[in-house]
Amino acid sequence: MRLLIAIDKSRFSYLKPFAQELSKLGIDCKITDDLGIYDNSILDKKYFRWLKTPDQFKRTITEYKPDLVFTERTSHFSLLTIKSKIPLCIFLRGDPWGESELARETMYTSKTDRLELWTKGRLSEKCFKDSTLILPICKYLENIVRQHHPEKNISTFYQGIDLSEWHPVNEMELKHPCVGLLQGAWIWGKTKEMLTLVKVMEAMPNVTFYWAGDGPYRDRILPILSKYKNFKWLGSLSYPDKVQEYLAAIDVYALMSGMDMSPHTILEASAMKKPIVATNVGGIPELVNDNAAYLIQVGDHQEWINKLSMLIKENEKQEQMGLAAHDFVKNKFSWEIIAKKFIEILDSVGINH
Repeated sequence: MRLLIAIDKSRFSYLKPFAQELSKLGIDCKITDDLGIYDNSILDKKYFRWLKTPDQFKRTITEYKPDLVFTERTSHFSLLTIKSKIPLCIFLRGDPWGESELARETMYTSKTDRLELWTKGRLSEKCFKDSTLILPICKYLENIVRQHHPEKNISTFYQGIDLSEWHPVNEMELKHPCVGLLQGAWIWGKTKEMLTLVKVMEAMPNVTFYWAGDGPYRDRILPILSKYKNFKWLGSLSYPDKVQEYLAAIDVYALMSGMDMSPHTILEASAMKKPIVATNVGGIPELVNDNAAYLIQVGDHQEWINKLSMLIKENEKQEQMGLAAHDFVKNKFSWEIIAKKFIEILDSVGINH
């Protein structure tokens, strides 16, 4: 079987271990940039690109002859795959229906923006409808997908992690004791929960809170959080080297998110043997077990204070939870395990490999 993995080029490093494990199981894999099919001509700009099939797409399909295309988004590449009569597998990492509604309420407010949002929505529905397989990244998301497309082949498919890449490194220089957040500010429904930090930082003035991340909603939270002397913003960190140095240095990993599916940062913090405190939303509970993390209800600043204060004081508890997190991820989310699960899913829907 030949599997074409068509994804954003920024995601190559994440899924390369997946392709390597699949090759051990007899599946030939090729990773390609799903936006790399366009050239610099006028006809490949924005909406003009929809008027023709890009030559690079034709070459990729003709030369590789994939039996299945695996993609992470409902894009023009996905639509072209369907039109080429090639089975399409969509690895869905977020809730497109919920995110579209939030975008309409926040950033996409003009008529032009809403037209673009509507166009993207139509494309997505076409891809979902005609896809061969939809793989939501967590069970929570699977339930959402089934509400919209109950007739489709749908199966939860977690993203894995290569534990060999997450090992002890030179630590970033931080002020201790400290709590580290590693999350983007791209969706307001997720980002706004970080404002819970205000009361937490007020109650814990001797603990430094670091945020590594960026995004369009940065300016909604930074002016508020930066008023506190025990808050430090690090911006985006280069991946994976600086992220490793950061995770190696922090005492506790915190994820304050108002909504989330399966944040890879939890797997990374677990791989670095860090205790985890996170918001109890979406698919986050599926990535941890009771011995490795504390889950906090949305907006419950007092419970954040209680759990973080306890962990900061108890170094032995930090170590115990960190080791438990590492073992849990090793036994459930290694790419070897995830690749075998993928084969099982293909078998279950009758896709020959």
